[in-house]
Amino acid sequence: MDLRVASALLLLLPLVASAQDYPAKPVRIVVPYSAGGNADILGRTLAQKLGDALKQPFVVENHAGANGGIGTDFVAKSVPDGYTLLVTASGPITVNPTLYKSVPYDALKDFAPISECAVYQYVLVTLATSPWKTIADIVAAARAKPGAVSYGSTGVGGGNHLSGELFALATGSQLTHVPYKGSAPALADLLGGQLSMMFDTVITSVPQIRAGKLRAFAVSSGKRASSLPDVPTMQESGYPGVGTIAWQALFAPGAVPKEVLDALFKATVQALQAPPVVDAFPKHNFNIVPSKSLDDAKAWLAGEIKSWKDITSSVKIGTAE
Repeated sequence: MDLRVASALLLLLPLVASAQDYPAKPVRIVVPYSAGGNADILGRTLAQKLGDALKQPFVVENHAGANGGIGTDFVAKSVPDGYTLLVTASGPITVNPTLYKSVPYDALKDFAPISECAVYQYVLVTLATSPWKTIADIVAAARAKPGAVSYGSTGVGGGNHLSGELFALATGSQLTHVPYKGSAPALADLLGGQLSMMFDTVITSVPQIRAGKLRAFAVSSGKRASSLPDVPTMQESGYPGVGTIAWQALFAPGAVPKEVLDALFKATVQALQAPPVVDAFPKHNFNIVPSKSLDDAKAWLAGEIKSWKDITSSVKIGTAE
Protein backbone atom coordinates (compact mmCIF):
# COMPACT_ATOMS: atom_id res chain seq x y z
CA MET A 1 0.00 0.00 0.00
CA ASP A 2 1.23 3.48 -0.86
CA LEU A 3 2.63 5.20 2.25
CA ARG A 4 0.58 8.35 1.63
CA VAL A 5 -2.64 6.34 1.31
CA ALA A 6 -1.85 4.46 4.51
CA SER A 7 -1.19 7.73 6.35
CA ALA A 8 -4.47 9.18 5.14
CA LEU A 9 -6.37 6.11 6.33
CA LEU A 10 -4.75 6.36 9.75
CA LEU A 11 -5.87 9.97 10.02
CA LEU A 12 -9.45 8.93 9.25
CA LEU A 13 -9.57 6.15 11.84
CA PRO A 14 -10.44 8.43 14.80
CA LEU A 15 -13.34 9.91 12.81
CA VAL A 16 -14.66 6.48 11.88
CA ALA A 17 -14.41 5.29 15.47
CA SER A 18 -16.10 8.40 16.85
CA ALA A 19 -18.93 8.07 14.32
CA GLN A 20 -20.04 4.83 15.93
CA ASP A 21 -20.98 6.47 19.23
CA TYR A 22 -21.88 9.96 17.96
CA PRO A 23 -22.46 12.25 19.72
CA ALA A 24 -20.22 11.58 22.70
CA LYS A 25 -19.84 15.25 23.72
CA PRO A 26 -21.63 18.60 23.23
CA VAL A 27 -22.19 19.80 19.67
CA ARG A 28 -22.04 23.44 18.63
CA ILE A 29 -24.31 24.92 15.98
CA VAL A 30 -22.79 28.02 14.39
CA VAL A 31 -25.24 30.68 13.24
CA PRO A 32 -23.34 33.14 10.99
CA TYR A 33 -25.56 36.10 11.89
CA SER A 34 -26.29 38.17 14.96
CA ALA A 35 -28.63 36.88 17.66
CA GLY A 36 -32.35 37.41 17.27
CA GLY A 37 -32.58 36.89 13.51
CA ASN A 38 -34.22 34.10 11.54
CA ALA A 39 -31.30 31.68 11.46
CA ASP A 40 -30.81 32.23 15.18
CA ILE A 41 -34.46 31.37 15.87
CA LEU A 42 -34.20 28.19 13.84
CA GLY A 43 -30.78 27.29 15.24
CA ARG A 44 -31.95 27.51 18.83
CA THR A 45 -35.11 25.54 18.08
CA LEU A 46 -33.11 22.78 16.41
CA ALA A 47 -30.47 22.82 19.14
CA GLN A 48 -33.05 22.00 21.79
CA LYS A 49 -34.75 19.24 19.78
CA LEU A 50 -31.49 17.67 18.56
CA GLY A 51 -30.15 17.69 22.10
CA ASP A 52 -33.26 15.91 23.34
CA ALA A 53 -33.07 13.30 20.56
CA LEU A 54 -29.32 12.62 20.64
CA LYS A 55 -28.80 12.97 24.42
CA GLN A 56 -26.05 15.60 24.26
CA PRO A 57 -26.19 19.41 24.51
CA PHE A 58 -26.38 21.27 21.18
CA VAL A 59 -25.19 24.83 21.78
CA VAL A 60 -25.68 27.80 19.43
CA GLU A 61 -22.79 30.19 18.74
CA ASN A 62 -23.24 33.41 16.72
CA HIS A 63 -20.36 34.27 14.36
CA ALA A 64 -21.69 37.26 12.41
CA GLY A 65 -20.25 39.23 9.51
CA ALA A 66 -19.71 39.32 5.73
CA ASN A 67 -23.26 38.21 4.87
CA GLY A 68 -22.69 35.11 6.96
CA GLY A 69 -19.32 34.41 5.35
CA ILE A 70 -17.26 34.58 8.54
CA GLY A 71 -19.22 31.95 10.46
CA THR A 72 -19.61 29.80 7.37
CA ASP A 73 -15.87 29.78 6.70
CA PHE A 74 -15.31 28.90 10.37
CA VAL A 75 -17.44 25.78 9.97
CA ALA A 76 -15.88 24.88 6.63
CA LYS A 77 -12.45 24.81 8.27
CA SER A 78 -13.54 23.02 11.45
CA VAL A 79 -12.69 19.40 12.21
CA PRO A 80 -15.15 17.25 10.17
CA ASP A 81 -16.32 15.13 13.08
CA GLY A 82 -19.92 16.30 13.41
CA TYR A 83 -19.32 18.44 16.49
CA THR A 84 -19.46 21.74 14.60
CA LEU A 85 -22.54 22.36 12.44
CA LEU A 86 -23.98 25.32 10.56
CA VAL A 87 -27.50 26.74 10.42
CA THR A 88 -27.69 29.42 7.76
CA ALA A 89 -29.78 31.12 5.12
CA SER A 90 -28.94 31.16 1.43
CA GLY A 91 -26.45 34.05 1.55
CA PRO A 92 -23.11 32.46 2.44
CA ILE A 93 -23.79 29.09 0.81
CA THR A 94 -25.52 29.83 -2.49
CA VAL A 95 -25.12 33.58 -3.01
CA ASN A 96 -21.62 34.57 -1.88
CA PRO A 97 -19.94 32.04 -4.23
CA THR A 98 -21.82 33.58 -7.17
CA LEU A 99 -20.94 37.15 -6.16
CA TYR A 100 -17.23 36.91 -5.50
CA LYS A 101 -14.38 35.38 -7.45
CA SER A 102 -12.57 34.65 -4.20
CA VAL A 103 -14.54 32.85 -1.48
CA PRO A 104 -12.53 30.85 1.11
CA TYR A 105 -14.73 27.77 0.83
CA ASP A 106 -16.44 25.67 -1.84
CA ALA A 107 -20.14 25.36 -1.09
CA LEU A 108 -20.48 21.96 -2.76
CA LYS A 109 -17.21 20.40 -1.61
CA ASP A 110 -16.71 21.89 1.85
CA PHE A 111 -20.27 21.33 3.11
CA ALA A 112 -22.60 18.39 3.44
CA PRO A 113 -26.23 19.53 3.53
CA ILE A 114 -28.07 17.61 6.22
CA SER A 115 -31.52 18.96 5.45
CA GLU A 116 -33.36 21.97 4.17
CA CYS A 117 -35.43 23.11 7.15
CA ALA A 118 -37.71 26.04 6.39
CA VAL A 119 -38.68 28.64 3.81
CA TYR A 120 -40.25 32.05 4.22
CA GLN A 121 -40.98 35.27 2.37
CA TYR A 122 -39.69 38.81 2.48
CA VAL A 123 -42.07 41.70 2.94
CA LEU A 124 -41.51 45.31 1.89
CA VAL A 125 -42.04 47.46 4.98
CA THR A 126 -41.63 51.04 6.16
CA LEU A 127 -42.37 52.72 9.46
CA ALA A 128 -46.10 52.97 10.06
CA THR A 129 -45.64 56.76 10.28
CA SER A 130 -44.09 56.95 6.80
CA PRO A 131 -45.82 59.37 4.40
CA TRP A 132 -45.72 56.60 1.76
CA LYS A 133 -49.02 54.77 1.47
CA THR A 134 -48.39 52.77 -1.73
CA ILE A 135 -45.48 51.22 -3.59
CA ALA A 136 -45.99 53.93 -6.22
CA ASP A 137 -45.23 56.52 -3.51
CA ILE A 138 -41.92 54.79 -2.73
CA VAL A 139 -40.98 54.59 -6.39
CA ALA A 140 -41.85 58.25 -6.94
CA ALA A 141 -39.69 59.30 -3.99
CA ALA A 142 -36.76 57.17 -5.19
CA ARG A 143 -36.97 58.55 -8.71
CA ALA A 144 -37.31 62.16 -7.49
CA LYS A 145 -34.11 61.93 -5.42
CA PRO A 146 -31.89 59.06 -6.59
CA GLY A 147 -30.19 57.43 -3.60
CA ALA A 148 -32.32 59.19 -1.00
CA VAL A 149 -34.38 56.08 -0.25
CA SER A 150 -32.34 53.64 1.84
CA TYR A 151 -32.90 50.03 2.80
CA GLY A 152 -31.09 47.59 5.09
CA SER A 153 -30.02 43.97 4.70
CA THR A 154 -28.04 41.17 6.33
CA GLY A 155 -25.13 42.04 4.03
CA VAL A 156 -24.13 42.18 0.37
CA GLY A 157 -25.83 39.26 -1.36
CA GLY A 158 -28.36 38.62 1.39
CA GLY A 159 -31.90 37.83 0.29
CA ASN A 160 -33.17 41.20 1.45
CA HIS A 161 -30.33 42.94 -0.43
CA LEU A 162 -31.16 41.06 -3.63
CA SER A 163 -34.86 41.82 -3.15
CA GLY A 164 -33.96 45.51 -2.94
CA GLU A 165 -31.78 45.32 -6.05
CA LEU A 166 -34.51 43.50 -8.00
CA PHE A 167 -37.00 46.15 -6.85
CA ALA A 168 -34.71 48.97 -8.02
CA LEU A 169 -34.22 47.21 -11.36
CA ALA A 170 -37.95 46.61 -11.83
CA THR A 171 -38.88 50.20 -10.98
CA GLY A 172 -36.01 51.99 -12.69
CA SER A 173 -35.03 53.66 -9.43
CA GLN A 174 -31.80 54.14 -7.48
CA LEU A 175 -31.80 53.04 -3.83
CA THR A 176 -29.08 53.17 -1.18
CA HIS A 177 -28.22 49.78 0.28
CA VAL A 178 -27.04 49.68 3.93
CA PRO A 179 -25.58 46.26 4.96
CA TYR A 180 -25.71 44.94 8.54
CA LYS A 181 -24.46 41.82 10.33
CA GLY A 182 -27.96 40.40 10.62
CA SER A 183 -31.64 41.16 10.18
CA ALA A 184 -32.14 42.13 13.84
CA PRO A 185 -29.86 45.23 13.79
CA ALA A 186 -31.20 46.27 10.37
CA LEU A 187 -34.77 46.03 11.61
CA ALA A 188 -33.82 47.99 14.74
CA ASP A 189 -32.51 50.85 12.58
CA LEU A 190 -35.65 50.78 10.45
CA LEU A 191 -37.77 51.06 13.58
CA GLY A 192 -35.46 53.82 14.79
CA GLY A 193 -35.94 55.84 11.62
CA GLN A 194 -32.39 55.43 10.28
CA LEU A 195 -33.61 53.52 7.20
CA SER A 196 -36.36 54.39 4.72
CA MET A 197 -37.58 50.87 4.11
CA MET A 198 -36.58 47.22 4.14
CA PHE A 199 -37.35 43.89 2.55
CA ASP A 200 -37.48 42.15 5.91
CA THR A 201 -38.43 38.54 6.46
CA VAL A 202 -42.03 37.86 7.32
CA ILE A 203 -40.70 36.08 10.40
CA THR A 204 -39.33 39.19 12.07
CA SER A 205 -41.65 41.81 10.58
CA VAL A 206 -45.06 40.34 11.37
CA PRO A 207 -44.90 41.12 15.12
CA GLN A 208 -43.98 44.73 14.33
CA ILE A 209 -46.71 44.99 11.69
CA ARG A 210 -49.32 43.63 14.09
CA ALA A 211 -48.10 46.02 16.77
CA GLY A 212 -48.72 48.93 14.41
CA LYS A 213 -45.05 49.88 14.15
CA LEU A 214 -44.49 48.89 10.53
CA ARG A 215 -46.55 49.26 7.35
CA ALA A 216 -46.51 46.32 4.94
CA PHE A 217 -46.74 46.87 1.17
CA ALA A 218 -46.11 43.53 -0.54
CA VAL A 219 -44.47 40.12 -0.10
CA SER A 220 -41.74 38.89 -2.41
CA SER A 221 -43.09 35.46 -3.38
CA GLY A 222 -45.61 34.13 -5.86
CA LYS A 223 -48.23 33.60 -3.14
CA ARG A 224 -49.38 35.64 -0.19
CA ALA A 225 -48.02 34.95 3.28
CA SER A 226 -50.48 33.03 5.45
CA SER A 227 -49.69 35.40 8.32
CA LEU A 228 -50.34 38.47 6.11
CA PRO A 229 -53.34 37.44 4.00
CA ASP A 230 -54.30 41.04 3.21
CA VAL A 231 -50.86 41.99 1.90
CA PRO A 232 -50.51 41.46 -1.87
CA THR A 233 -47.53 39.88 -3.61
CA MET A 234 -45.08 41.95 -5.62
CA GLN A 235 -46.52 40.25 -8.71
CA GLU A 236 -50.04 41.34 -7.78
CA SER A 237 -48.68 44.84 -7.25
CA GLY A 238 -47.31 44.97 -10.78
CA TYR A 239 -43.69 43.95 -10.20
CA PRO A 240 -43.39 40.29 -11.28
CA GLY A 241 -39.59 40.46 -11.39
CA VAL A 242 -39.30 40.96 -7.63
CA GLY A 243 -39.64 37.40 -6.39
CA THR A 244 -37.31 36.00 -3.73
CA ILE A 245 -37.94 33.29 -1.16
CA ALA A 246 -35.55 32.70 1.72
CA TRP A 247 -34.60 29.39 3.26
CA GLN A 248 -32.79 28.03 6.28
CA ALA A 249 -30.88 24.76 6.32
CA LEU A 250 -28.56 22.64 8.46
CA PHE A 251 -25.06 21.78 7.19
CA ALA A 252 -22.00 19.86 8.35
CA PRO A 253 -18.42 20.14 7.04
CA GLY A 254 -18.07 18.15 3.82
CA ALA A 255 -15.87 15.32 5.14
CA VAL A 256 -18.09 14.36 8.10
CA PRO A 257 -18.54 10.54 8.20
CA LYS A 258 -21.69 9.16 6.58
CA GLU A 259 -22.79 7.52 9.85
CA VAL A 260 -22.80 10.91 11.57
CA LEU A 261 -24.72 12.54 8.71
CA ASP A 262 -27.28 9.74 8.84
CA ALA A 263 -27.77 10.25 12.59
CA LEU A 264 -28.12 14.02 12.17
CA PHE A 265 -30.49 13.72 9.22
CA LYS A 266 -32.79 11.34 11.09
CA ALA A 267 -32.81 13.51 14.23
CA THR A 268 -33.32 16.72 12.23
CA VAL A 269 -36.31 15.41 10.27
CA GLN A 270 -37.84 14.07 13.47
CA ALA A 271 -37.27 17.45 15.13
CA LEU A 272 -38.89 19.36 12.27
CA GLN A 273 -41.91 17.04 12.37
CA ALA A 274 -42.31 17.08 16.15
CA PRO A 275 -45.63 18.63 17.29
CA PRO A 276 -44.00 21.40 19.36
CA VAL A 277 -41.96 22.55 16.33
CA VAL A 278 -44.84 22.12 13.88
CA ASP A 279 -46.99 24.24 16.19
CA ALA A 280 -44.30 26.86 16.90
CA PHE A 281 -42.87 27.47 13.43
CA PRO A 282 -46.06 28.89 11.89
CA LYS A 283 -46.13 31.37 14.76
CA HIS A 284 -42.66 32.46 13.64
CA ASN A 285 -43.97 32.46 10.04
CA PHE A 286 -41.69 29.61 8.90
CA ASN A 287 -42.91 26.96 6.47
CA ILE A 288 -41.30 23.64 7.38
CA VAL A 289 -39.74 21.77 4.41
CA PRO A 290 -37.45 18.94 5.58
CA SER A 291 -35.43 17.13 2.91
CA LYS A 292 -36.50 13.61 1.96
CA SER A 293 -32.98 12.19 2.17
CA LEU A 294 -29.33 13.23 2.23
CA ASP A 295 -29.21 12.76 -1.56
CA ASP A 296 -32.30 14.94 -1.88
CA ALA A 297 -30.55 17.63 0.18
CA LYS A 298 -27.51 17.52 -2.15
CA ALA A 299 -29.67 17.88 -5.24
CA TRP A 300 -31.60 20.73 -3.63
CA LEU A 301 -28.37 22.60 -2.83
CA ALA A 302 -27.03 22.27 -6.38
CA GLY A 303 -30.31 23.63 -7.74
CA GLU A 304 -30.29 26.56 -5.31
CA ILE A 305 -26.75 27.56 -6.30
CA LYS A 306 -27.80 27.70 -9.96
CA SER A 307 -30.99 29.61 -9.19
CA TRP A 308 -29.26 32.26 -7.09
CA LYS A 309 -26.50 32.62 -9.68
CA ASP A 310 -29.17 33.56 -12.21
CA ILE A 311 -30.58 36.16 -9.80
CA THR A 312 -27.23 37.77 -8.96
CA SER A 313 -26.37 37.91 -12.65
CA SER A 314 -29.62 39.73 -13.40
CA VAL A 315 -28.94 42.49 -10.86
CA LYS A 316 -25.20 42.64 -11.67
CA ILE A 317 -23.86 42.94 -8.12
CA GLY A 318 -20.98 40.49 -8.33
CA THR A 319 -17.47 41.76 -7.59
CA ALA A 320 -14.02 40.80 -8.74
CA GLU A 321 -12.70 40.35 -5.23
